[in-house]
Parts: sequence; C-alpha cells; structure tokens
Amino acid sequence: MAKSTFSLLFLILLFSVSGQMFAMANIQETWCIAKPSSDDATLLANINYACSQVDCSVLHQGCPCFSPDNLINHASIAMNLYYRAKGCQQLNCDFRGSGLTVITNPSYGNCLYH
Repeated sequence: MAKSTFSLLFLILLFSVSGQMFAMANIQETWCIAKPSSDDATLLANINYACSQVDCSVLHQGCPCFSPDNLINHASIAMNLYYRAKGCQQLNCDFRGSGLTVITNPSYGNCLYH
C-alpha cells in the first residue's frame, strides 16, 4: 500500500473515531415536559393521547406522581412517559408545539422522571 494511501486511510479512521467520541461525549439526557404557556385543553389532550399509548398509572391518586394534582404536572409526566417509550426523539416531545425538552431532571420527591 502506498504511503499516501495509508496516510489518507489513517486520517479517515482518526476523524471517524474522533467524531464518534465527540458525539458520545456530547450525549446529554433529556426529558419532555409541557410548556408552561399551554392551555388546559391542550394539556388534557396531551394527557389523553400519551396515556392511550403508555402506562400512566403513576398519575393515579395515591401514586408518587399524583401530587400536585394539576394539569401541567400530569401532562408533563404523561408526555415524558410517552417521550421515553418512543426513544427520546425530539419529534416525540412536540405535542403540536406544546412540549419542551429540558436537560434538568424534573423529578421531585418520590416522583421520578425516568
């Protein structure tokens, strides 16, 4: 193999590996929550849709994520459950523009966002 061909292959391999390492170093965990500006009808629609697709039992009374018992809280939890189940892809947190991906874990008390 010619020296220039070997050098070129080495550089391609180096950039490929470096790019993968860079991408792996920049992977950041995200969560999906409801935008605070969302209206009640949108939040309720998001809860209904997400919970028709995933198990939202953590929102039932007496469960860890029931309180505070309000639409923004319940929508955020339901939307995040859906987002997680669908692979944490940005598209799965859109909810017609009412979803927001965040990098700060919104877990509280015994209610853990997974």
